Formats: sequence, C-alpha cells, structure tokens
Amino acid sequence: MEITAQELNRATLGRQLLLGREVREAGEAVRRVVALQAQHAASPYLALWNRLADFDPAELDAAFARGTVVRATLMRITLHAVHADDYQVFREAMQQTLYAARLGHRFAGAGLTPADGEALVPELLDFADRPRTAAELQEWLEKRVGSEKKAGAWWGLKAYAPLFHVPTGGPWSFGPRASFTAARTGPPLRGRVTVPESLRQLVLRHLRAFGPASVADVAQFAMVPRQPVRQALHALADAVEQLTGPDGTVLYDVPGAPRPPAGTPAPPRLMAMWDSVLLAHADRSRLIPPEYRRLVIRVNGDVLPTLLVDGRVAGVWRAVDGGIEATAFHELPPAAWDGLAAEAASLTRLLSGRDSEVYRRYHHWWPKLPDGQVRLLKG
Repeated sequence: MEITAQELNRATLGRQLLLGREVREAGEAVRRVVALQAQHAASPYLALWNRLADFDPAELDAAFARGTVVRATLMRITLHAVHADDYQVFREAMQQTLYAARLGHRFAGAGLTPADGEALVPELLDFADRPRTAAELQEWLEKRVGSEKKAGAWWGLKAYAPLFHVPTGGPWSFGPRASFTAARTGPPLRGRVTVPESLRQLVLRHLRAFGPASVADVAQFAMVPRQPVRQALHALADAVEQLTGPDGTVLYDVPGAPRPPAGTPAPPRLMAMWDSVLLAHADRSRLIPPEYRRLVIRVNGDVLPTLLVDGRVAGVWRAVDGGIEATAFHELPPAAWDGLAAEAASLTRLLSGRDSEVYRRYHHWWPKLPDGQVRLLKG
C-alpha cells in the first residue's frame, strides 16, 4: 500500500492531536503523544495548549508536582516530559545510547572510566533519595572523585544516572536552578545492555504517535542505532504493517491506526520551541519544508517556535510587548492570518499569567532570519 506525503502529514498531525484540540487530562495527553520535548520549561505547557481544548496549565503543574508526569533525560539525550508509567520502559530502550553518550570520550577526558561511572551511580541515587540541588550533587561527587574530575563526572552522570528533575517553582514548574531526585521506577540497569522488549514497546509507541514511520525515523526519534530498530520491527511481525512512502521508502505502522484523508483541514498553530512533532523523524520534510529547515533548526540545535499553516511550518513567532510577532517565510492567505490571530489571542492569555516574554533569550536569532511577512498579532 502506498501513502502520499500529504497523507503522511495528516496522519502524524492527527495522532499528535494537532488536527483539532481534544478534551483530555494532561497526564493522559502526555502519554498519548509519547513525550514532550522539555529543554525549555515552558515548552511542554505550550505543546499541550496546542493540543488540548481549554487547557489549564495548572493541570500540568499538578501532574509534575504529583509525579504523574516526570522530566528526565531520555530521547535524543535531551530533556523530555513523559508519563511516569512510561519512564522505565523508555529508559530501558535507551540504556545503550545513554551509556555510550555519557560515559564515553568526554567522561574519559575527565580521567574517569565507564566502570567509575557505574560504581558511582548506586551511591549517587542513595544520596538523591530526596531532592538535591545540582550544587549538592556536585559537592557529593567532589568528595569521591576530586575537584578536577568533578565537572566531568557530573556532566556524564546527570544524564546517565536515572534522575528526575524536581519541580522548583517558577512560572513553568522548573526554574533555572535544577534540583534532582532518584528515579526509583524499576531495577537498575548497567552497561550497554539493551532490553529488547522495551525497545519494541518504544517502537510501537512511536508508530502510534508519529507514524507511519521508517526505521530511520524511529532511530532518529530515540537516537538508537538502526539495526536494533530493524530487529525490533522484525520481532513485532504481525503487530506492524508495511507501507510504501512517497519516495519509495518502506514505512511501518500499527494496523488500524488512523490515517485521515489528505484533504483533512489542518488548523493554524503556534508551536512551542523544540516541539516533538518537528523532531520525531529523520525526514523532517513531513512538516518542515526543506528550504525552511535551517531557518527554524539552528546550527546549535535550537528549534525556534514556529507557525504551522496547513500542517507545515510557514514561519516563526515570538512573544513581544503587545502580543505575538509572527514572521511568515512566504505569503499567507487572509484566512491563515485570521487563524493565527485567534491562536495568538489565546496564547497571549495563557502567557499573561505565566511569562509574557517566553523564549526571550532566543530573540538573538531573529536578525539572522531572511526578510519575511511580519505582523504583530495582538491579544
């Protein structure tokens, strides 16, 4: 069975709750979309605002406070917000990647071996049996590895060790000074072990939330090697089906998963920085036109807040005094601007009680953007 580029776009948008806001509890929504990129504390909130009807950010505050939703280093070795019930499976699927990335060359550059790191983890988790600041954890490490190795040890272990970021307050639950606690969600893992069943579960979750998808897409999403992904798909057998993508690539999907018609309307959206839907595929042309990729995904990895028009990135936005400044990279029809203005009014109301200048520290990218159609959308 063949699937077109437009059908792929609508399938992914539908599964990510971006074809129409739905009524869901915050924790349930996080589980539905698998994971929300969370390098910036505001991004999970804006991601849910884009997906849920009448979203109340206090719901996500409460989910973080209760531990129903947790913030931790996972996919692509970056911070994500995931449902607590999913953390252990995702962690097991990514163990080999986290080990190689965080106990590798840079760790060795600090004069430490992977065995040193493994030996430190159990004691570190015992020390983090209650919330500990980064400063406290570094002081603890300094007593064990010395002042010269402390920084390298903390760089590796804060991502490799199973640690949750603890809510510290502020408008988006997590302030600039991080605090951590041990993630006691299952048996501890060591070394380069891969848990095949967990990887299979992650593959299925990716397909349900972002599919149809290729081997390369799933590998990119989690930053795991392609061969284990192929093995997982082979083991899943009848639990997945194959399709042919628009360029002939073999795609996989879950039988019966929704695939809306190509003509399904896709309403405008003001997407959060690093929104997961923009980063969940190796071929990001599904939502980002190739000519715009370098404009919105900067060389250092910053992914700017984008305008989504008819299901694809059409520009960027930023919060400024008086409303939302939208920059379109190509001419948009009046109806698209009307839809963006309505979104901007809703977003302005959300931000007014939290952080009216969200993402301000990233405004330095705007002078580097090409000329575009710029409008101030007032709330």
